[in-house]
Amino acid sequence: MRLAAPDLDNLDPEQKRVHDVIAGGPRGRVRGPLALWLRRPHLAEAAQNMGQYCRYGSSVAPRLSEIAILALVRLWNAELPWYAHKAEALKAGLEPDVIEAIRLGQEPQIADAAGRAVYRFTIEIYNERKVSDETYAAAIEAIGSDGVVDLVGIIGYYSLVAMTVNTFELPLPEGVSPDFSG
Repeated sequence: MRLAAPDLDNLDPEQKRVHDVIAGGPRGRVRGPLALWLRRPHLAEAAQNMGQYCRYGSSVAPRLSEIAILALVRLWNAELPWYAHKAEALKAGLEPDVIEAIRLGQEPQIADAAGRAVYRFTIEIYNERKVSDETYAAAIEAIGSDGVVDLVGIIGYYSLVAMTVNTFELPLPEGVSPDFSG
């Protein structure tokens, strides 16, 4: 790890305030990128607000959101959010074979049109830095315009998470093996 999170026993008043807001919310604790972001408490607070919305307030159904998150963090090769979200994806009803295909970097066989649209949108916006009219129209049809706005927010937030994990080399929990090779 290149940079450690601040020592939770020695937070300044602003760091402590933000820590307590995050820990008191639906996450129940502060870890991973959020813990590191506490070095800059205003960034941690802004990111926590966006992340909380993307995770708990978005109009995108949890299963679809997890498709986007897993596809995106796999593209970034970000092990820590992959580890956290593969369990969330299973809880949200994502099929294990879809998760495994994404892990292997293969096109998953997603049965429903909404899942396929979210996956393709995520892959295309990452690879091309834009989406085609066809991909956009499929996403609009599948999740509506509000859903597409939220999907872009989810992709943006988890890109920030992945960049933070990769830049600062945040480790997996002790005893957890990486899922990606190379």
